[in-house]
Amino acid sequence: MILAQHEHLPDHDDHDRAPDANPVVRVRRARTTPPWWFALPALLLFAFVVLVPSARGVHYAFTDWDGLDPDFSFVGLDNFSTMLRDADAMQAIGHTLLIAVSITVIQNALGLLLALGVNSALKSRNVLRVFLFAPAVITPIVTAYLWRNLLGPDGAVNGLLGAVGLDGLRQDWLGSPRLALWAVVGVVVWQFAGYSMVIFLAGLQSVPKEIHEAAAIDGAGPVRRFWSVTRPLLAPALTINLMLSIIGGIKLFDQVYALTGGGPGHATDTISTLIYKDAFTLGEFGYSIALAVVLTIIVAVVSTGQYLVLARNERAAS
Repeated sequence: MILAQHEHLPDHDDHDRAPDANPVVRVRRARTTPPWWFALPALLLFAFVVLVPSARGVHYAFTDWDGLDPDFSFVGLDNFSTMLRDADAMQAIGHTLLIAVSITVIQNALGLLLALGVNSALKSRNVLRVFLFAPAVITPIVTAYLWRNLLGPDGAVNGLLGAVGLDGLRQDWLGSPRLALWAVVGVVVWQFAGYSMVIFLAGLQSVPKEIHEAAAIDGAGPVRRFWSVTRPLLAPALTINLMLSIIGGIKLFDQVYALTGGGPGHATDTISTLIYKDAFTLGEFGYSIALAVVLTIIVAVVSTGQYLVLARNERAAS
């Protein structure tokens, strides 16, 4: 047998050796995984705009800087120890947590009820969805000034109570230390309950109707179907809503400052309003930045803990 120059006898090792899949895997991975350096410009911009100023801010938290004087001293943990002895700061932290928890519970409970209502076969459900979601698109500062006029001593709320013969319920809603905090909570819930409703509504519409029909055939009532069928499938929507509302409640500033300015007295002061006052009214920038660091830690700890718990419950439900 005569072989051409480009031909050769087959090697026995070529038949016995399994084909190498690594090149295929490498090619496939190269085609499906984008290069990491595509994100490099955005990461550099984020570092320049967020990370570097934040790191400098943490540095100032350990100084007595007044915000203007280029000469300042390093004071170590004095700002944080002063915070622990500051009754106003401790009260503001308590108000912040109370507002965050109250908003989270009330807003999500109301949002879920609204979602269940507009998810039914009502003819006006589309109009109701738009009407209930509309407050969420209004700027928070505009909403706060609107409700500041409505809740004033001569506002529409007291006028309506007097018109229907409930003069005994007329209150100075924003001027009473006992009611002002809950008035703020009510305004925030009024504005963002529709936002929670939309997220819950998306979760409800993703639940297959066949599951409800099968549960109904098995004799499960509406409450039982919701608790055993709908509730577990709403876990992702509940996780999103709880995360957004608890973080938003902890960082709340616009509505509080526009409605009450932290008053009367310090009855509605939160960490955010106290940071603003200490920095721009008292000129204690070092102390205010220390408060901001504490606020950041609270947000990180609460949101991380909440996410871990909700993610575990979500996996258990699925």
